[in-house]
Amino acid sequence: MNLLTIFRDEKSSGLKGGIYHHTQIKLAFNSNRIEGSKLSEEQTRYIYETNTIFLNNGETTANVDDIVETVNHFSCFDYMLDIADEPLSEEHIKKFHYLLKINTSDSKKSWFRVGDYKLKPNIVGGIETSLPSHVPSDIKNLITTYLNIKKITINDIIDFHFRFEQIHPFQDGNGRIGRLIIFKECLAGNIIPFIIEENHKFFYYRGLAEYPEVKGYLTDTCLSAQDNYRKTLDYFIPELDNDR
Repeated sequence: MNLLTIFRDEKSSGLKGGIYHHTQIKLAFNSNRIEGSKLSEEQTRYIYETNTIFLNNGETTANVDDIVETVNHFSCFDYMLDIADEPLSEEHIKKFHYLLKINTSDSKKSWFRVGDYKLKPNIVGGIETSLPSHVPSDIKNLITTYLNIKKITINDIIDFHFRFEQIHPFQDGNGRIGRLIIFKECLAGNIIPFIIEENHKFFYYRGLAEYPEVKGYLTDTCLSAQDNYRKTLDYFIPELDNDR
């Protein structure tokens, strides 16, 4: 039994406290936190487990978008499990964006395209990304090149992630969608997936910025995250046999 099957079984059975439950919370918390969410891991867990929100001592407000995008991320993860063993496609990527951004304040902006590519150019971390007019062809070429790889490895998935973030096809949400794609492709290839934790954000961003010249920073950050998730799997499913 592989990890994807276990995730799907735990999801359909409604099992609480298993690897599916744990991963939903960990991935949503860390991926949203990297992008600036102020919700704590405890609050993320509370939203997932009770569909309610509590405020820490001394806090009187919570950003509504942080809450909505946390709930939306749970839906994205479930959709990812549904299509994990299908070849990656533009349809999947756009659906991730739709699920992540629906009902947020961004979705109410006339120029913001929920579930579709950006209309306005953007610079991220001082680096120019693909112009809106180039995004459709850049994404098509990226996916085509990737799917032509005969045996996809963890290094291929990391390389895809960098190139996806370099294109930055959406107005917002690219990092979270890119990290969901990583998880999907690891499951599809029976490779141990991983979660970039918020406290490694600096190393992750440095890795993306320096990847064209030095691939090791991003690769090492991802492999370290993979080692951490392997320890989680050893606790929940010690008999699981996945590739590196």
